[in-house]
This record gives sequence, structure tokens and C-alpha cells, in this order.
Amino acid sequence: MQKRKARAIAIEQSEIEKRVRQWILGSALLVAGGFLAGAAFADSHKGVTVTHGFNEYDELKYPADFAHLDYVNPDAPQGGEFSMSWSGTFDSLNPYATLTGTPAVLSNVMYESLMTSTADEIGSLYCLLCETIEFPEDKSWLIFNLRKDVTFSDGTPMTSADVIHTHELFREQGTPSYRAGIVDLIPEYEAIDDYTVKFTFNPDSPVRGRIDQMAGAIVMQKKWFEETGARLDESRMENAPGTGEYMFGPVDPGRQITYVRNPNYWGNDLPINVGRGNYDSIRIEYFADRSAAFEAFKAGEFTFRAENSSLNWATGYDFPALDKEFVVRDTLPRGTLPGATGFVFNMLDDKQLDRRVRQALGLMYNFTWTNENLQYGLFQQRVSFWDNERLAATGLPEGRELELLETVRDMLPEEIFTEPPLMPHESGSQPLDRGNLRRALALMEEAGYTPDDQGMLRNADGELLSIEFLETRQAFDRILQPYVENVKRLGVDITYNRVDPAQYQAREQAKDFDMYFSGYTVGLLEGRGLSQKFGCEDREDVFNRAGYCNPAVDVLAEAVAAAETYDEMAAAISAVDRILRYDYFVVPVWTLRESWVAYYDMYEYPENLPEFSTGEMDFWWINQDKADALRAAGAFQ
Repeated sequence: MQKRKARAIAIEQSEIEKRVRQWILGSALLVAGGFLAGAAFADSHKGVTVTHGFNEYDELKYPADFAHLDYVNPDAPQGGEFSMSWSGTFDSLNPYATLTGTPAVLSNVMYESLMTSTADEIGSLYCLLCETIEFPEDKSWLIFNLRKDVTFSDGTPMTSADVIHTHELFREQGTPSYRAGIVDLIPEYEAIDDYTVKFTFNPDSPVRGRIDQMAGAIVMQKKWFEETGARLDESRMENAPGTGEYMFGPVDPGRQITYVRNPNYWGNDLPINVGRGNYDSIRIEYFADRSAAFEAFKAGEFTFRAENSSLNWATGYDFPALDKEFVVRDTLPRGTLPGATGFVFNMLDDKQLDRRVRQALGLMYNFTWTNENLQYGLFQQRVSFWDNERLAATGLPEGRELELLETVRDMLPEEIFTEPPLMPHESGSQPLDRGNLRRALALMEEAGYTPDDQGMLRNADGELLSIEFLETRQAFDRILQPYVENVKRLGVDITYNRVDPAQYQAREQAKDFDMYFSGYTVGLLEGRGLSQKFGCEDREDVFNRAGYCNPAVDVLAEAVAAAETYDEMAAAISAVDRILRYDYFVVPVWTLRESWVAYYDMYEYPENLPEFSTGEMDFWWINQDKADALRAAGAFQ
């Protein structure tokens, strides 16, 4: 039986919408990188490495002749449908026009990258659309030797011309931050022949990150763009053919989209695809209301749910389908980093520039009471931007981290060197912690705000501190409104404004907010993309949620990109983490170090799940006998 692979999805969050959003926004930008090993070899005359894979810091786990990944079931049956829900709507099938429309979730599923990652290694990349890569010792250039059997979904072959054309599309029409970065990184590129592509790197760019940047490049069909005149940055309800195993199926704009397997997928038998991509179709049902989505799951309108509501998880799983054992409720381990989520301040807004104001507003959040009374004690309080012992700053800076901080000492406050990294404040068991209220009032007074006769805080000019908290999810009302009430008790004129998803997205992209619940996607391996999230030049970029800027972080981001060992990179990230926490532009809230899932009892997965993926859309499969039994019992609508 042929084995296939569904495009790997980097699972960085417990919420499925966050992990898929990361895939949509990041698939054409960055893939975590690696260093050579396995079957790599060097031409002694030319000093050129030729290899099937790459890992920047470590040896590859899988040699060139591996049969399949260790965590898959190579005998997994093929067939059936994976179905899940999504909140909101969509008006585009172009996943790369994120600023001009709302693309359908997974709408980049038909595009494959030149190389792909695995879920049981940090930073390893293996050839997918290529057979091998070549590069010299100084990594001044990179050659992809393409596979000669790759075809698009319309049956036409993929060649170097498609690779070059896609690269030029992103150089000219990608997001501003990506365009600027890629143009500077790669001044020269060429198709040597129909199946060989060469990229030459800027000699002044950091050596680390060069190869993994291009390894993550996707390939789209040149012919389609030339015939249609379509642009990469325009919203549209069609898209270029891809090389991936899934294609667009039935589409009901704004309500439902189905992706179907390409029966002639070129990569069925690749070792890296064995045991993966086991569904005939993937269906996404859209719901404007999360409660309605949950009711639809209970009724069997879709069959897989990644639960993100502690209320639902603690109290909602008592419906008939569960009692009849149609549905499995499962908790899965998760080794990936949780997102750096919280109440994000708009650092482009003058009202937010005083750190003491931000700290005072943060003190009004009571994690202890919120978790115990509203979240059933299921969460942990987030500490670090990289909430993991590998990367989080701890204690006083020492060793290589201290050395790196010393290089920017004149840009930093002395507390960075003399005090442990800022930790989340502690709160009591009552909704309003009066000790924190007193601390917050003192901070506001230091920042120039004093209460008037009605207890409202005003600055020296008599102006109120007015804050809008922007949100779109009704399910978050019960969590966020107690915080808003505490801020009101502080004397701040705060408004909780819940808007529709389209308006929310537009205002988020335009940085038209004071505060909102969001966060940053972080990983165990960071590189050039760090500047896109936290750099001054990218303050208005969609990935820099807060519009944050600190010149010291810009300098240290270069050290991250230039690190030659994982320990060097980790030390630089710890230094950055220490500064970000001090600057306090995100109020850290809750985090979850496991995944909650529920699914109709026809899905199965390997016993040896990898550390960095739960894999429901990658290497799970459907037991058709179980599916037929559920259908006969009336489990599905």
C-alpha cells in the first residue's frame, strides 16, 4: 500500500488555531535549520559538501537510506476524512496575501518546500523537492539538485524555472519584512539547468541561517502565474497548482472548505512520506461562534477537536456521544514551546511608553484567582518568553550570556545585571489583590498619575488614562472581564471592546489597539526570524505583535543569527529573554504544557509519539472498521 505524507504542521501551541496560523504565516518564511551529517560527504578537490539533509548544530538522525521516520506507523492504512472546525470566516484561497484578505485555513497545504523538518529532532532538515544540496565550507552559496519526478497537481513537471519564479514572487510581492530580508540575503540566484538551482548569499550576512532560510522556500507553478497574471499579494478564490498531495476540493466560501488527495501525487513512496498523510480528504467547518462549534462536534458534524477552553474541558464533556463511547477524550504530551501569550500592549502608542504604567496594569491580572475559579486549576503561569529550561533566563546572568549582555551594557538598565529576570507577580485568592492594587497605585503615581475626586487617574495635564482592550472571542469574556474590572478599580478608564473577526484582524494588522490578548510564536531554535518578531525595523510588521523595539535586542538578535553552536544560540536567547521580560510589553498569563484533544473513536496514532508534534494531521490514520461502526450507530450527521 502506498504511503503518503501530509504536509508537516509545526505544533507550537495547544490551541489548534494558533498552531495552524503559524503554519500559514510562516511556511514561506522560515524553517528551523540544521547541520550536515548522515550520508553527507565532501569533494576533497572542491571542498564542497553534498548531503541529503542539514542541521546547523547537530548530526542528522536519519541517514540517506532510511526507510521511514521512527515515529510513524509504516503500515498505517490510507483513506477516510479528517474533519475539524475553525472560528470566523474566510474570503480568500491565497495564503500569502495576509494583508488583503482572510485566507482559508490550510490553504497552503498544496505547496511543498524544498526541504522539510521532522518532529523528533531540533533543527534537522531533509530534502523533499530536492535529492541533495551542495554548499562550500563558508556557505557562500547553496545548490539544490532537484528531483526529476516532481509534478504539479495538473501533471506538469516542476523545474528550476518554477523555483526561480516563486523566489522572485516573494522578493517582489511578499510581506515587506520578508522582501527586505531576502533581497539583502540573496543578491544572486540562477537556474544552472532544468533541475539545478543556485543561490549566492551576501558575504556580509550571518553564515548561520543561510541554508535553512532557503530550505523552507516553497515552489509554485510559473506557468499559472504567467497565464493568469495573478499576484502573490492579492486576495482571490483560486490559487496556483502545487506539488503537494492535497488539492482544493469543494469550497463554500466562508463556511466550509475541503482538501482532497491528489491521486497522482508524485511523492507517495518517498521514505520521509511513509506512514504520513493518511487521509483521503481534510474538511474544515467554519463557525462564527465557538459554542456552536462545540455543539456541532457533539452532534458528529466534524470528528476531531483540539480543545482550548478549560471550561469545556472540565465541565462540557458529558454529552451522549461520549457516554456511548463514540468519542475519546485524550490528553497528549507536548514538548514544543508554548506561545508567549498574554495581554499585549501597543508600544507604538504614547500611552504605553512608560514601563511603570504597563507594570501597574499588569498587576491587576490575578492568575491565582483566575486559574482556580475560572480555569479549574488546569493551567500554569507563564514565566519566560521561551518557557523551557533550554532557553529561559534564570538567576543572574553569567558565562556566555553575561558576555553577550556586556556588549550592549550601555543600552540597558543596571537591573538587568544585578537582579534575576523579572518574574510574574504573585496574587491572592480574591479577585482583586489589594496588595497589588497598592503597588499599582504607587507605580502610577511615580509615572505622574494621581486620582481625582472620583478615584480616576489623571496626569499632570488633567487627562484620564483611557485604554481600550480589544477582543473578538466571546468565550474569553469570562476570563478577561474580571481583569478589566480590576483595572477600573485602579482608576483607569478602560473599555472592553469585542469586535467581529474581520474587524479584529484589520485592527491587529494596522496596530489599531491599546491592549489585546495575543502573543508571539517562539521555538527551541531561533535564527534570523527573531528580528522580525522583536526588531526595531519591523515594529509595524504583523509578526511584531506589540510594535516592540529595543536597540539592545537588535544587536543580540544578530548574535542569535550568527551563533555557531546550540549553546551559543541558547545563551543569546536567554539574554534576549531577560531584556524582553524587563521591558514588560506583554503581561504573562497562563500556559498549558499538554494538549487536550477529543475525537470520534476511529482515529488511531502510533504509541511512540514524537516530542515535538501530536501529529493528528500528519501521521494519524483512520480505522475504517471503527468508522463504519460509528456511522451504523448514527454517530455522524
